[in-house]
Amino acid sequence: MRRSPLFFCASALLLLFCFASPASALHVYCGAGMAKAFGEIAEAFTRETGIPVEVTYANAGQIQSQINTAQEGDLFIAGAEEELIPIKTWVLSSRGLVKHLPVLAVARGNPRHIRGLQDLKQEGIRVVLGDGKATPIGKVADKALAEAGLAEALNVVSRGVTAPSIVNALNVGECDAVIVWKENVSSAMEIVPDPALDAHAKIVPAASLSCSGDSEGRERLLEFLGSRTARTLWEKHGYTVLD
Repeated sequence: MRRSPLFFCASALLLLFCFASPASALHVYCGAGMAKAFGEIAEAFTRETGIPVEVTYANAGQIQSQINTAQEGDLFIAGAEEELIPIKTWVLSSRGLVKHLPVLAVARGNPRHIRGLQDLKQEGIRVVLGDGKATPIGKVADKALAEAGLAEALNVVSRGVTAPSIVNALNVGECDAVIVWKENVSSAMEIVPDPALDAHAKIVPAASLSCSGDSEGRERLLEFLGSRTARTLWEKHGYTVLD
């Protein structure tokens, strides 16, 4: 039976479709404390565009080391703009996304009656802070405490390598107070307002990396990060979105 040219064209297109390679995944680095919010944003982006996103969540020091060593990746969602300095060789450009607000947090009900940073020096108060060398919230906490004259006055029982690990220390009763980002505060915790921390808000940037293997996909993700969908998801998780 003779087949028409149209049949062969359709067959060729079908074979091309069947054996076409799936879209390459974008590789994004993101601070571990932003995992919940950015995870939902990445999923929404994939649903809308069909472009998969692989995200590496870690503290800033770990991510900086990986970028400098592996020399690969498309975007870095950092906890603060300063965290781009150690990888400046690979940063093409950056844009601010949301604000990171540091807060003093205690267990729900505030059982130790902590009213501010100065109360952390009281006898018996156990504090957990972030790693002052590897994570932005640790650096912020150290600076705020030093300015308040508390650098050597606290009983710091441990240092967390990520914001979630700091929160977990309070949730399981390993300490009485922590300094974390506002959006990481859980329902089992409450915030103790202190003006000394208000001056240390940070901007979360999205940095485009020169080692990107998919500049077109990277730009589509950057555009999506400015969309109403992304804004709504950031706000859902307690972030203040930049105008």
